[in-house]
Amino acid sequence: MRISRVVLSAALAVLGGWFMTDTAYGATVLYEGRTVEVAHTLEDPTDLWVTPDDLTKINGFVVKPEGACLDEICIPLTEASGLTTERLGQKWISVTGLSQKLNQPYAYDAEAGVWSFAPLAATHESYLTSAEAPDFALKDREGKTIHLSDFRGKKVLLMTWASW
Repeated sequence: MRISRVVLSAALAVLGGWFMTDTAYGATVLYEGRTVEVAHTLEDPTDLWVTPDDLTKINGFVVKPEGACLDEICIPLTEASGLTTERLGQKWISVTGLSQKLNQPYAYDAEAGVWSFAPLAATHESYLTSAEAPDFALKDREGKTIHLSDFRGKKVLLMTWASW
């Protein structure tokens, strides 16, 4: 049976397009006031799969033999964990799966390719045990920037308000 070049070329184009859907789009990730542009992700409308290098750029976790680690936190990356896969000769890590293991909330817009991750509760645990608020800065009525740390050693009453 002979297959014409046109039919063969069309079949290869379709298959080539199918293979390329694994890394066909990038994503924008928002985390702790930073915006990280990820050039290639696995196409998945509900999970964000990135390379180990991109994982480090996004949230500081480094892939080591014992797992994905950030300071004392280390999450194993075994096949059974469902947090890692191998495709197209590349290792991929599920950022969303990792955040679920860490009870880290996130939101995403699949159509826009934008993912936003809340701060890790485990990294902010020291604020609760020390009863010391993290430093932040705001402008006063005259437009001068004031830091909470400017008032260290003094009692401070913080009042907040929101319109929603």
